[in-house]
Amino acid sequence: MIKSPRNIASIKEEIQKFYEKEVRVHVNLGRNKHADFTGTLSGVYPALFTVSPHDKNYRGKTAWSYAEILCGCVRVREQPPEKAAKSAR
Repeated sequence: MIKSPRNIASIKEEIQKFYEKEVRVHVNLGRNKHADFTGTLSGVYPALFTVSPHDKNYRGKTAWSYAEILCGCVRVREQPPEKAAKSAR
């Protein structure tokens, strides 16, 4: 399978569209382990971005580099509006 050509600049632009919006994050932790959570994209910086999880007991990493998206370790998707309204309650 050939992956579509992506680069860091296109990933930064994509992430900036999610700034201060509800997002769903999927993190590959290796050895068939993963973590999924929802949160608000709270910061977009030149080398990384941060997500504030809605679950206050979440003890994982909440800042990732754009390279982690490029290599497939992290996936960020916008939360649909109807699900975002339910999770905020």
